[in-house]
Amino acid sequence: MANSAKIALENRDKYIDLGLNIAYYRKREGMTQDQLSEKADISRSYLGEIEAPNMVTSISLEVLFNIANALRISPHKLLEFRD
Repeated sequence: MANSAKIALENRDKYIDLGLNIAYYRKREGMTQDQLSEKADISRSYLGEIEAPNMVTSISLEVLFNIANALRISPHKLLEFRD
């Protein structure tokens, strides 16, 4: 788990959904992980951890905002979770 942050059990699925949303919008834009990570100023391996559906990786608001800007979407779009 990145940043050694403790994530509450009830929030684990939200972090996974956030990563899946990032992957969805990245692919929709036709971007690779390398391209998005460069534009968002994060490492490709960190982006890979965030997007991985089998990992729970916390991210800061700064990273969330940078990713949203790189994807040219409003940050709230990444936080719209499906039931």
